[in-house]
This record gives sequence, structure tokens and C-alpha cells, in this order.
Amino acid sequence: MSEKKVVLITGSFSGNGQSIARLLAQRGFTVFGTSRNPSSVQTIPDVEVLSLDVHLDESVNACVKTLFEKAGRIDILVNNAGYVLRGAVEEITLEQAKAQFETNFFGVARMVKAVLPIMRRQGNGQIINISSAVGLAPLPFLGFYSASKFALEGYTETLRHEVKPFQIRVSLVEPGFIKTNLLHYMQYGTDLVSDYDPWQQRASKAYRQYVEKALEPAQVAECVLHVIESRSPKLRYTVGKDASRIFRLRRLLPESLFEQGARRFLHLDVKK
Repeated sequence: MSEKKVVLITGSFSGNGQSIARLLAQRGFTVFGTSRNPSSVQTIPDVEVLSLDVHLDESVNACVKTLFEKAGRIDILVNNAGYVLRGAVEEITLEQAKAQFETNFFGVARMVKAVLPIMRRQGNGQIINISSAVGLAPLPFLGFYSASKFALEGYTETLRHEVKPFQIRVSLVEPGFIKTNLLHYMQYGTDLVSDYDPWQQRASKAYRQYVEKALEPAQVAECVLHVIESRSPKLRYTVGKDASRIFRLRRLLPESLFEQGARRFLHLDVKK
């Protein structure tokens, strides 16, 4: 059995997940990535791909079982799989909202439930959940995405308390704007309401501008490596000056001022 730490990364063949998988493989970890269609993904050196659909209990359990049979242990789980659902809250159908939570929140819960028995038997382990700056500071027209990350934040903090006696460490990584293809795979509300168009257009333009100036996914990967190598990992790690600044202002400013700042950030109240 290999003495190298065994890592399982969900959503590992694009964006942040791909950078995380690549970096950890380069640093000598035994890395397993996942995809719903393993035959269609681009190969990452020294990363073995497993089939996984985080929506399905049987797929999650089969993935973890296969990994354990191959490696004999699971040291680190990085929950990265997710997508962005955009639109005014009124424009999002309940089916779309439920699908957002199935991936971004319940997908994480399924993975954690599957690996915890193994980690408890081992007497150690580490779980890193990739959240977002909007997990504590929501932005307009990302309501259900923000809500799914808010849920992930509360879930992760609770989990950290519960598994600490078993020497299982739990952390959140909270990126701000990152240059990934997340925007290209963004999904949109289907119950369109034209009344929101002027404000949605301003927000969309601002989002594009911030992404163009954003950090590369490699910065998220470096943060994950830092969490893994830390002797005493914290609960939360922000990635990017924008995320750090937003969280700091959220703590310091009265709600009314923070709200004004968020609207100014996206040019929502600019007069024509």
C-alpha cells in the first residue's frame, strides 16, 4: 500500500478542480479525480479518473468503494463539483433551485456521508469544501447559488465540530472572482421577467469585468495545498483580495452601508 496521501477531488477536470488535481499530483499525492463521463475528459498526468454523479447515492457509494479497493484508504476529500445558476429569484423555477442544491449542497453531503466511515476507522482524515465569497456575502441575481453556498457554510462549520474527536479536519475555501469556465457553463432562470433587465444587464457587465481581472485557478489550488499542509487548519480560507475585502467589510460595516456598497459594486443604481 502506498504511503502517499490519497486524495479524492470532485469536479476535477475543469477550472479550479483541474488546477487542484494537477498541483496535488505534482506534489506527490495519490490523486483520484471524478467525472460523470470519464471517457470524455482530458487526461491529467498521474490523476486517475473515477465515474461519479454527485446527484445519485449509488454513484457516490460506488465511487468511494472503488477508490478504497484501489488505494486502501482515503485521506483527503476535496468537494469542488458545482455550477452557477443565475437570474432574479423570481425567474428561477423551483425545479432549477432544487437542482442547484442537489449539486452544490447535497452532492457535498453525499460525498461526506460516504467517506466518513472510512476516515473514522482510520482515525484521521481531511475534508475541504470549495465554497465561494457569495457564501457569506450574496450578490444580486445569484440568489440560489448564494443560498446553496450559505447552506454549505453552515453545514461545514457544524461538521467540523462533530468530527473533530476523530482527528478529521474540516475547512472551507472561499474564492472571490476566479478566471474559470464557470461562467461559460452558467445556467439561467427560465421564467423570464423583463422588468429586471436593466439591473441584470448592469450586474452582468460588472461580473464580466471583474472576472477578466480575476485570479487564475492556480491560486485556489495553492490555497488547498496550504490547507492540507497546515498543522492546524482553520475553518475558513479566502482566495483573492476581493473575497477578503468583502468579508472584512461585512464584519465591520452596518448592514445599510454594506448593502449600499454591494449595489455600487455592481453599478445597480447608476442613473441612465
